[in-house]
Amino acid sequence: MNHEHERHGHPAPTTAARAAPGFWNRARRSHAFVIGAALTLLVLCMAALSFLWTPHSAYDVDMNAALQPPDATHWLGTDAYGRDIVSLLLVGARSSIMVGVIAVGIGLLVGTALGLLAAARRGWIEELVMRIADFTFAFPALLLAIMLTAVYGASIRNAIIAIGIFYIPTFARVTRAAANQIWSRDYVLAARACGKGSSRITIEHVLPNMLPSLIVQATIQFALAILAEAALSYLGLGTQAPEPSWGRMLAEAQTLMFQNPLLSVWPGAAIALTVLGLNLLGDGLRDLLDPRLARQR
Repeated sequence: MNHEHERHGHPAPTTAARAAPGFWNRARRSHAFVIGAALTLLVLCMAALSFLWTPHSAYDVDMNAALQPPDATHWLGTDAYGRDIVSLLLVGARSSIMVGVIAVGIGLLVGTALGLLAAARRGWIEELVMRIADFTFAFPALLLAIMLTAVYGASIRNAIIAIGIFYIPTFARVTRAAANQIWSRDYVLAARACGKGSSRITIEHVLPNMLPSLIVQATIQFALAILAEAALSYLGLGTQAPEPSWGRMLAEAQTLMFQNPLLSVWPGAAIALTVLGLNLLGDGLRDLLDPRLARQR
């Protein structure tokens, strides 16, 4: 069937295209996908809502209202500076999503390009790309953030750069492995026999057929990026005051564990539910976009 497409001048159908019929019917039966999508949508709605409305200002300090318990005015209480917890959680969702989107975007774009280049050219180019990826793996996001902080100072921008650089070899390896499998397929061999160059084959055949793998990988890495941002902010290397951040909320709550333990529960629960939702969404997408698993459903 793939040869027929080649003979008529059409690219081979992608995995996503083959999996499209009945996708939503199968998605509704996937508990992981439904729960993950619901939790992820909830976090996205929180971030979007914070641009339009919050119960109180997330930036105004009111020491007279510090450490108030939950009541009708402050639904989850206030922190040590009198700021409303609900407002902090809503605005903090922005930072987490922004870091996740930009950092994963950096890793996805650069890593995918390097992985495709390595698979298409092979030889010394593939070896060079993979060795650079191995070298980059020696510098985790936390270490990169510390190095950038020492030179340029602590900021959310440096945290995003550190996380993004750390993700480049991850996506490069995933892309190279998936692309190498596709390069051995019959429809790619037929395209080469028709005189198509490596660049054209990569764009028309390799990249479209590996999109499902990249989507699943990006979803999972998004969850890890949120965890990394929270960890960096907790250490004072990420989001800086007065911008709210779930990681900074945890850092500020650690000295008040015995006075007000709920201060650490709310941001911790937000991080946990967000990561859980993205991981479940990634697992659900992997099952739905894998044609072998799709045929079993």
